[in-house]
Amino acid sequence: MTYLADKKISIVIPSHNEEKNISYLIEQLRETLTPTGYAYELIFVDDGSRDNTLNELKINAELHTNVFYVELSRNFGKDYALKAGIAMAHGDAVITMDADLQHPPQLILKMLKLWENGYDIVYTYREGENPHGKGYQKVTSKLFYKGLNMLSDIKMENGTADFRLIDEKVVKQLKLIDEYEIFFRGIIKWAGYRQIGIPYVPSKRHTGEASYSFPKLVKLAVGSIVAFSARPLYIVSLIGLFFSTLAILYIPYVLVSYFLGYAVSGWASIIATIAFFGGLQLLVMSVIGVYVGKIFMQSKHRPHYIIRSSNVVIVNNDFIRV
Repeated sequence: MTYLADKKISIVIPSHNEEKNISYLIEQLRETLTPTGYAYELIFVDDGSRDNTLNELKINAELHTNVFYVELSRNFGKDYALKAGIAMAHGDAVITMDADLQHPPQLILKMLKLWENGYDIVYTYREGENPHGKGYQKVTSKLFYKGLNMLSDIKMENGTADFRLIDEKVVKQLKLIDEYEIFFRGIIKWAGYRQIGIPYVPSKRHTGEASYSFPKLVKLAVGSIVAFSARPLYIVSLIGLFFSTLAILYIPYVLVSYFLGYAVSGWASIIATIAFFGGLQLLVMSVIGVYVGKIFMQSKHRPHYIIRSSNVVIVNNDFIRV
């Protein structure tokens, strides 16, 4: 395999409570990338960790001149941490990956080869089920991607990961996106360019536990669907039209019953009907409310993240240690 040594690779790694994984991950990446001849930099984004992740990053930044850290003022979420890291990357290609070592560093070599062969984006997707995932995570993952593919305008493989390589020209376009609740896995698919996906088998976490809870997964699913399609609005509109039509067809029955003297029986059916349509109205209003809420938050133009500290300063598109 032949590499071009005059190219630089930026690796962006969001980190949340990963104190015991940082040093080992850096060692694995150095063993993988140093023989390639590429210049490379490791950009860690501390996303509001409550352990000693930041201290580990500072120590490694002192030991290695190509290790940089960005400390966010609080936990803004993984996608915003990715955005912060990508904003500071200026390599010929940017690789994003998790800090828990479930994304095997050795797969980067295959990504680089495909990139050198002309692909602008090389993304990864999980091959089969995650052998190390919890039961509810396996179920929710399948439901998430099926729902996303059905209700949104993008199509993604089951288990698509945040482990990917992005060419510099794509990165420049990503930096221009100013979107509330950005979902990078969807944005990458939406962006187009020449893409290829490669399967991988997740490794076991080196240490620690996954921080994504079930409520966070539900929020991610809803936010991802409404971010890429207005199809849910069309669906609830069709539901409303369907039941409105049924209500119109119910009028002849009421008139015939009235003129023929049939008594309207019971109140239970009336209460059930009111409760059903009341619930349906609340459902429709909640879907509309999600979209209105996103418009409201987008209109505030708040920064997507706040940097508390960093050893990075960008001067003339170069990294300067501070």
